Amino acid sequence: MNENQYDREQSLQPVRITAMRQTFYRDLMAQFENPIEHACDISVGQSFISRGAMRPAGLCESAWESMRPFVEALARGEGDFYDGWMRNPHSAMISCNDGFRPVSFYLETIDNKNQNQS
Repeated sequence: MNENQYDREQSLQPVRITAMRQTFYRDLMAQFENPIEHACDISVGQSFISRGAMRPAGLCESAWESMRPFVEALARGEGDFYDGWMRNPHSAMISCNDGFRPVSFYLETIDNKNQNQS
């Protein structure tokens, strides 16, 4: 880790990303999708920690692109998206952009004393 990455990590809050639910639209898969193996390796309950507003290892790149703006805002201490959308103003519920098997992720800031959890 270089000095700039270290400074960025220290100035931003860590954000926990937890897979809450996955839905499968088997009718759409059958009608439109070419068969693929291992389209999604995320498991419900799986948790990741974003440090420095960076994509955690093992988190799907496509899911990351859906949630990245929210993770970055939370890491900067922002929140209260859409005027009170979430009960916890320092959180968000975001789905990945897989139209066949979307995963809903709960994003929440965690305080610095807990940042070593993963």
